[in-house]
Amino acid sequence: MVIQKRSKPPWEAPMSDSFRILTVCTGNICRSPLAEQLLKSRFQGVDQIEFDSAGTQAMVDDPMPEHSLRIARGLEILDSELHRGKQLTEAHLDAADLILAMDRGHRRQIVELSPRATRKVFTIREFKRLIDVTRDEDLRAEVIASDGTPVGKLRAAVEAARLGRSDLSPLDNPDDDDVIDPYGKFEAVYDASAQQLIPVVEVVASYLRRAMEIG
Repeated sequence: MVIQKRSKPPWEAPMSDSFRILTVCTGNICRSPLAEQLLKSRFQGVDQIEFDSAGTQAMVDDPMPEHSLRIARGLEILDSELHRGKQLTEAHLDAADLILAMDRGHRRQIVELSPRATRKVFTIREFKRLIDVTRDEDLRAEVIASDGTPVGKLRAAVEAARLGRSDLSPLDNPDDDDVIDPYGKFEAVYDASAQQLIPVVEVVASYLRRAMEIG
């Protein structure tokens, strides 16, 4: 594991008026950039949300592989060719409001690097399960208790979901909280990984939008 502690990235600012979503995988060239790009595409025109991705053992400066690019193009993501892998740092974690890891190993490494991240890091499929058990009235209560700004509402939505951890039933197969790593595998594995990721992103995006609409 080569997670590094480096200087803070340019996007970090204390008490920012932006809500920052960070997606994390291993190399930062397959799963996490696709998740980042999908989420970004669901919030076009929402200036209060920023997106980034990084890898725990990043293939620094490498582009997304062709199979990943094919999937991104099929989803009408037009700038996927511009992505380059970058290494996860502690500063990334400090800056983020919501950290969506692609598997449990990444989540564990994130918490080891920054214990402060514990309350805001989830595997993306775990976060979807938490959304599923978050009642509308619980989400509303957290949002109403926030400062009422779009960013405050989004942070409240993360907290509402986090509070549902005690309500989650144990999985029969813990791997169901992970997104398959397709790197170096057949094209069909890239497709299977994307098929796990895409519907989960839709649920996450819908949940966050719902929180922003609460008056």
